[in-house]
Amino acid sequence: MRQKILILSAMVIMWLAGGCMVHAQDMRDGQNRQVGKVESDGTVRNSSNSQIGRIESDGTIRDASNRYIGKIESNGTVRDASNRQIGRVESDGTVRDASNRYIGRVESDGTIRDASNRQIGRAQGISKQKAAVFFFFGLLR
Repeated sequence: MRQKILILSAMVIMWLAGGCMVHAQDMRDGQNRQVGKVESDGTVRNSSNSQIGRIESDGTIRDASNRYIGKIESNGTVRDASNRQIGRVESDGTVRDASNRYIGRVESDGTIRDASNRQIGRAQGISKQKAAVFFFFGLLR
């Protein structure tokens, strides 16, 4: 009986610890070097694991000092801290600048391509909008 209680206690502790863990998805450049990661809570870290910002669930983008630096709107519009539109991420992953020029795309497998179709990065498991903010709009670099 005592052994069953110890095993059950260990299982509960492992379950609780697992629930507190934050999982992160890597962002890699065109040479497959890690350039950052996005944690499940929206925290964005650079390749040195320093926090460089956060993308909140409502699309608000904050820097490492928690200052507002932009927003991803629900329609894919990306705005800077002055509320100026700096670009847009369409539902198919197409990325356009403020002048509506095509500047690249985020493919469904996480591949990031520039306007010349060169692979400039990879962000598998990260939303297209978050990947675009990092790779194209420079809000969190």
